[in-house]
Amino acid sequence: MPRKTLTIWMIALINIAAVCNIKNFPLLSEYGFSILFFLSLAALFFFLPVSFVSAELASTWPDRGVYTWVKEAFGPKWGFLAIWLQWIENVIWYPTVLSFIAATFAYMIDPALATNKFYILTTILITFWSVTWINFLGMRVSGWISSLSAFLGTLLPIALIILLGLWWIASGHPVSIDFSFHKFFPNLSSLNQLVLLSGVLFSLAGMEMSAVHARDVEHPRRDYPRAIFLSATLILLFSALGALAIAAIIPGDHIELASGGMAAFEILFQTLGMPWAVPLIAGVTTFGALGMMSTWIVGPSRGLLATAEDGELPPFFHKVNSNHMPVNILITQAIIVSALSLVFLFMPSVNSSYWILVALASLLYMIMYILMFLAALRLRYKKPHIPRLYQVPGGLPGLWILCLIGIAGSAFGFVISFFPPSQLDTGAILPFETFLIGAAILFCGLPFLIYRCRKPAWKRKN
Repeated sequence: MPRKTLTIWMIALINIAAVCNIKNFPLLSEYGFSILFFLSLAALFFFLPVSFVSAELASTWPDRGVYTWVKEAFGPKWGFLAIWLQWIENVIWYPTVLSFIAATFAYMIDPALATNKFYILTTILITFWSVTWINFLGMRVSGWISSLSAFLGTLLPIALIILLGLWWIASGHPVSIDFSFHKFFPNLSSLNQLVLLSGVLFSLAGMEMSAVHARDVEHPRRDYPRAIFLSATLILLFSALGALAIAAIIPGDHIELASGGMAAFEILFQTLGMPWAVPLIAGVTTFGALGMMSTWIVGPSRGLLATAEDGELPPFFHKVNSNHMPVNILITQAIIVSALSLVFLFMPSVNSSYWILVALASLLYMIMYILMFLAALRLRYKKPHIPRLYQVPGGLPGLWILCLIGIAGSAFGFVISFFPPSQLDTGAILPFETFLIGAAILFCGLPFLIYRCRKPAWKRKN
């Protein structure tokens, strides 16, 4: 049996790299000081339930992630729906992180390009197809790039924006938010004021990806909960401090969702008399984001390949190259990303394009999480005798409490995703709602249609 070597701190760092990123901070900073309230709410009703429940599922069924969990609970049709939702929400999410990469790279050329829709679209297409091609070279190359960029793309920019933000406030520079106690609580009189909460939930999603590491901890029942609490504390702390740093430097109505982080860096370095550092941090952050993109492009695609091999997708999607990469799935993914990226041409601004894709990805992801919570409950009754290396605290009542809380949080995140936020100009309401509702029906209906059309010949023959 391989030695279990992961410590509490190692698990925490894995989770931070998977979930926390400076790309999310401008969206969080739209709430100003009340982001602390919303992060606390998101942690209680979403982040912690996802972390603990997915850890139990992953330590019991470590192969193929959410596909296996939901399949074991409700059958292959629902398992296919779960992995499809996880894959397609990532496909929809890619243009948002690509717009962040494009806006960040603009600070190496001309910061004005960060709000130019044609520049953003062109850079998205070139970048995504290039990274897709790199992934054809196999997991060794992709893994090397991802490992090298993890530190640069996550920890370094986060630490820098927090430290410089604290310096900005302590040095007596103008602060754009009110840190008084009454500003901690947001205005809850209008649902539109709460809409950005779906973006907060989405920014904390992804812990199920790293939950498989629960089985690699020497004392999982004791140490994994500690690692989760440490991860949650650090992720929430970094997210809060990073978002507050940006909000303190840039007024809320001037924050660009794709380039807010770099705009804050530009102001900070100009104030410090170090304008030469702006292209440098832009280059480092761009490289880091590209590495993160490389990891996420191949991960869910390999999960979808597993369903293809089980006969849920036509043989066209079985194809792998000499490096065992699912080339046709990756190419199909790139085509869908290219089509979705055209939204940057038709929405009023880069901000509104960014938000509508986040909202769509969020509502699809929330459906997947509801399936995951239901599967965890079902499996406790359907397969109670299978040894669980890790179980959520509190036994069966604890699982029920966590799952019900998680379902409530996910359902709320799903519903509010359909409302345009009052903080952003998303244009006319009819095109906004038509796009969201139409895309949600399309992407949720497709897996049922594909499953209905499947044939025995689709199953891969070894």
